[in-house]
Amino acid sequence: MKKNNITLGTWSWGAGAAGGDQVFGNHTDAAQLKPVFDAAMREGLNRWDTATVYGMGASEEILGTFARGVNRGEIELSTKFTPQIAELYANSVEKMAEASMKRLGTDYIDIYWIHNPMDVERWTPGLLPLLKSGKVRRVGVSNHNIEEIKRANAILETEGFKVNAVQNHYSLLYRSSERGGVLDYCKEHDIEFWAYMVLEQGALSGRYSARNPLPAESDRGRKYNPVLDKIERLTAGLSEIGSRYGISASQTAIAWAVAKGTMPLIGATKEKHVVEAAQAQSVILDKDEIEQLESLADQTGVDTRGNWEHGME
Repeated sequence: MKKNNITLGTWSWGAGAAGGDQVFGNHTDAAQLKPVFDAAMREGLNRWDTATVYGMGASEEILGTFARGVNRGEIELSTKFTPQIAELYANSVEKMAEASMKRLGTDYIDIYWIHNPMDVERWTPGLLPLLKSGKVRRVGVSNHNIEEIKRANAILETEGFKVNAVQNHYSLLYRSSERGGVLDYCKEHDIEFWAYMVLEQGALSGRYSARNPLPAESDRGRKYNPVLDKIERLTAGLSEIGSRYGISASQTAIAWAVAKGTMPLIGATKEKHVVEAAQAQSVILDKDEIEQLESLADQTGVDTRGNWEHGME
C-alpha cells in the first residue's frame, strides 16, 4: 500500500471556544462534514487529528460520530491533552484521555499528544499509565522545542517508551522547527514530524489576497489579512510552480512540506480539500523549486508564529 503522508485536521470542526467559528470563521456541523469524512476514507486518508480543546470537545464529538461508522482498524485517531484545561479533568492526563475516548467512541487512541510544553516535568509522566494499559498506542509532543522534546523523551525512556512524533507549526512562512534543529533531531531518532498550519490557515492557498481577504471577523482574518499583500509574490510562485505539475498553489505548499520530510496536517472542511491533499503528496518538487519557494518566503519578512507557541531557535 502506498504510504500516506497526510493527516487530516479537525480544528475547524464544530463551534465553541477555540472552535471553527471563532478561529476560522467557519460554521460547520456533522451533516456538512460527513461527505468530507467519506471522501477521505475513499482516498485512503484515514489518519485524523483533533484535540479536546477544539470547540471544547465539539470536534472530537463530530469525528467520533463518523468513526463509529467504520471498522476501528481502518482509521487512525489522534487527539491531545491540553494543560491549560487540565483542571477540568482533575489535572489528570489519563482522565482527559478517557473523556476523549468516550467522545471518539473508541477504547484506545492511536496517538496521544501533550499539546504544549507548559510543564514538561509535570505532564509527560501522565502518558506512561496510558501506554502501559494500551489505552494509547503511541505518544507525541506538540509545540515543543528541541530541549523540551529531549526531556520528554528521557522521561518516557525510563519506562521503555519514547516520543513517537512531534507536531509543530511548520510552513514556508514559519520554519523555526527546521532552524532550531527539531527536524534533524526527529530524523536522527526515527520520530515522525507532523507539520501543522502548512497552508497558514488558508493564507498560502492562493485563494486569498488583499482584494479577496479572509473572513474579517475570524481570528485568522485578523492575523493574516494585514499581511496578504506581502505574501502575494510567494503565492504567485506557488501557483507558477504548481502549474508545471497541474496542481494548485495549496497543493504545491503541501508538496513542499512532504519534500522536507514532514507529514503535513491539513485542515479539511470540504471534499476538495481531501482530494487535493491526496494528489499533492505524490508530487515531487526538485531542489531548485524548493529553494525558489523558500527564497520567496524569506523575502516576505512575515512571521506567523502563533500566540500559543514559543520559538524553536
